[in-house]
Order: sequence, then structure tokens, then C-alpha cells
Amino acid sequence: MTENENYLARIGTLIRDARQHSGLTQAQLADQLSTSQSAVNRIEKGQQNLTLETISKIGSALDSELVGLGTSGPSHLRVEGQRTLSGSIDVKSSKNAGVALLCASLLNTGTTILRKVARIEEVNRLLEVLTSIGVKARWMNEDNDLELKVPTSLDLASIDADAARRTRSIIMFMGPLMHREESFQLPYAGGCDLGTRTVEPHMTALRPFGLDVVATEGDYQATVSPGVGPRRPIVLTERGDTVTENALLAAARYEGETVIRNASPNYMVQDLCFFLEKLGVSIQGIGTTTLTVHGKAEISTDVEYAPSEDPIEAMSLITAAIVTSSSITVQRVPIEFMEIELALLEEMGLRYDRSEEYLARNGQTRLVDITTHPSQLKAPIDKIHPMPFPGLNIDNLPFFAVIAATAEGQTLLHDWVYENRAIYLTELNKLGAKVKLMDPHRVLIDGPTRWSGAEIVCPPALRPAVVILLAMLAAKGTSVLRSVYVINRGYEDLAERLNKLGARIETFKDI
Repeated sequence: MTENENYLARIGTLIRDARQHSGLTQAQLADQLSTSQSAVNRIEKGQQNLTLETISKIGSALDSELVGLGTSGPSHLRVEGQRTLSGSIDVKSSKNAGVALLCASLLNTGTTILRKVARIEEVNRLLEVLTSIGVKARWMNEDNDLELKVPTSLDLASIDADAARRTRSIIMFMGPLMHREESFQLPYAGGCDLGTRTVEPHMTALRPFGLDVVATEGDYQATVSPGVGPRRPIVLTERGDTVTENALLAAARYEGETVIRNASPNYMVQDLCFFLEKLGVSIQGIGTTTLTVHGKAEISTDVEYAPSEDPIEAMSLITAAIVTSSSITVQRVPIEFMEIELALLEEMGLRYDRSEEYLARNGQTRLVDITTHPSQLKAPIDKIHPMPFPGLNIDNLPFFAVIAATAEGQTLLHDWVYENRAIYLTELNKLGAKVKLMDPHRVLIDGPTRWSGAEIVCPPALRPAVVILLAMLAAKGTSVLRSVYVINRGYEDLAERLNKLGARIETFKDI
């Protein structure tokens, strides 16, 4: 391959990943560019010469930092590896709880104050959507306290469709909006490229409240039958987090009793339940798979709530310590949602200290401080696979790929939830790992690994992208991770915070 062909192939890969990240098909992107689908296909395969003007048009069409020019272009990370970390670091508040609470704010016409909200791109996109329909949002201070004031009447005709398509969380607007509008339209959800996700599980949860949704070109068209409520328990066909949250959001403004079975009891669902209780909604069974909700027809109250800490970020930081053979203290770890992960790590040989438990700012979630010690790990006897809470968290599974690559022996990871997330873990091979893709759901990992630096384009899925960054911390020499917008969707200042522990990560953009 000539240098020009290699250059075009890399640009094509960036464009393909940015398009998928934006939730567009090749045909939809072609329409925005006034060209043909075959032309877009050639561009993504690196078979089409591109002018700067064309690249600029593509970046504008995708409304993404993944493709762009000059200072408005994508951000990259340059990582100097094999540095030992030390010190202590606090776990930030939960990203997934934060976005659920932003959606839940639509239930309340009083003032909602959320404390220490994760200031990440996913939150920024939701705020863009909320403000576009008339919500007043204000960052109050440097602690990331956020004030939200929702008007009596929303301007849904002015919704920021571009921002909405860049987040999957937009689907959780359905539960609150169905109590405010007889009909409304929402853009298709975007976010991580983790394979096809259907809206049907959400409909199972929301149809009993009178919501009907028809998928049209690029939008969900929703209509509501007034006065309809569940006549029997709602049995969720999928124990999903956002599905359970949508059911809770619908039940919160339904004046009768709602029983939700096969509900997720995961951390973000519990945070949402605690917040709804502050709004005056009665909920029994929090932390179990059966929730009984007594809602209120109208909610107008001034409320403050502090979402709890993020167990996925906690796992990220513990993984950083493991792969760099470092001793660090990770403070404010939500232990209830990390116990299986820590038990598995102990089985693999991790040595760590754990503080006494204390409560999070919400007065409910149990926290501990974890101090890691350099350890020689061995592969677990059984395969590693996620399960709904209280099992190993689905979003924590990818971190075991880089952990397994440092361990002695062979480890099988089974990501049965997502159609193609496991595929992205093979990118670790570019850094020296031995990751074999068995099928779209399973990878076989041989360790230990002699990590070496490489240049990699960030995959369009959040957790695998962070896993690659963490492997770069252990790699010999300098590595480059390109187009890291997806990491900024879920982590606040991750590179800067790791640098405070002794990492050397530089953020840069192409000139």
C-alpha cells in the first residue's frame, strides 16, 4: 500500500467510525453531502481522493469532533508508558445516574439541583437538548452543581436533533414526556456503536401507560392515550437499566400503583429511585427486581440530590493501578456494585486494602476506599462473563481484557450482551497483547503481555476505548490514541486526573 493509499484508508476509517457514532447510515450521510451511497462507501474504504473542502463538509454533516480540520478537529492523546502511579484519587459521580436524573428533571416543574454532576460530553449533549426545548440549566459553581428549571410548557418543535442523535439517553425522555404531551417526536438515539438495539423493550414498559411509538425516517413518532394505566404488573422482557428507568419515569407521574417485575436493581436505577422519592413518589423494593411505585399526577417541588459515585470509573482506576503495577488509593468506591469484580480480582491474585464503609452524599450508597498493591496475577479458572446486578457489571467486563492480558495463563471473556463490542478488544493486539476473537461475543486472551507502544484510532465504543488507553499506560515507549471524543462522553478529565497520579498523557490536535 502506498503512503497516499494508507492515508486515505485511515481517513476513511475515521469517517466510518464517526458516521456510526452519529447513528447515520451511509445513505443518510450521502443525502447530507448531496452525493451517492456508493461514493460514501468508497470514501470509507479509502478508495476516494478527498479535498479539504470535502473533509470539512463531512465533519459538518456528522456534527462530530471525530472528523474535522484544524483547531476544531478531533482531540488525540499521546501516552508515555511504563510509568508507575502513586497517590490517591476520588471516584467521580456516576455518569449513568447523572443522565437518568437529567431526564427525570422533566417530571418536575419546581427547581431541581443536582450536586457534583459528571461534566462529560454525554451530559453536555443532554443539556443541549433540554435547553433547546425550554429548560433553564445553570452550572452553579466549580463543584459541578447543576440547577434545572423546567417550564410548564415545553417547546418540543425546537428540539436540538443533532445533539439528541449523539446520545442514547434521549430514549429516556419518553417516560417523562408522555405525561406532558399527547403526541411528540424524538430523533433516533445515537451513542456508542455496540450493535443494533431495539426500542421494543422500552415499549413493553411504556405501552401499559398508553404510549404508542412508530419509527419513521430518523425519528420516533409517539402518541399517548390519556387516562390509561397498567392494569396488572409490568413484566420487563429485558432486565435493562434504561428500560427500568423509563418504566419508573412513566410510573412517577401515574397516580395509581405500578408494579414493575424483572426490574434492574443496578446502581443508576437505585439513584433514580432515591431521587424520585425526594420528589414525593413512593417506591418499595429498591435494590430488588420487583418495584412497586405510587406516583403523583403533578410534581412541582424544589429538590436537591447528589448522585452516587460511578462503579465503572472505580473499576477503570483500579485497572490502571493493576496494569502499571502501582499502589494507589481509589477513594469513594461504591462497594455494593464492585464486590463481584473485587472477588474475581482476589481470585486472580490481586492484593489490596479496603477501608471501613461510609455513606455517599445521597445518604444511601455504601462507599469504601481501596488501596492496591503490585501483584502477580494468574488467569481465573472459569470464563469471565457479565450478569445483571448483583453480578459482574456488563460495563466492567472490557477492563478484564487488559487485566487478563497482564495475568499468567489463558482467559476467556464472554460479552453476551453486545453484538460487536468484543471485536474492539482485539485492538489490544496492536500493543502486543494476544487476544483471539472466537466469535462476535467471545475473546480468548493469553498472558502475560510485553506491551509496546503503537498508534491506534479510538474505537467508537466507550469502555473498549478506555481499555486501550489503560494498556498504553503499561506499554513501552510512546503511544498515540486518536479521536478520543468517545472517552470524553463518559469520563471527566480522565487524562488530567491520571497525570496527577504520575501518568504522562498529553492532549493534542492535528495542525
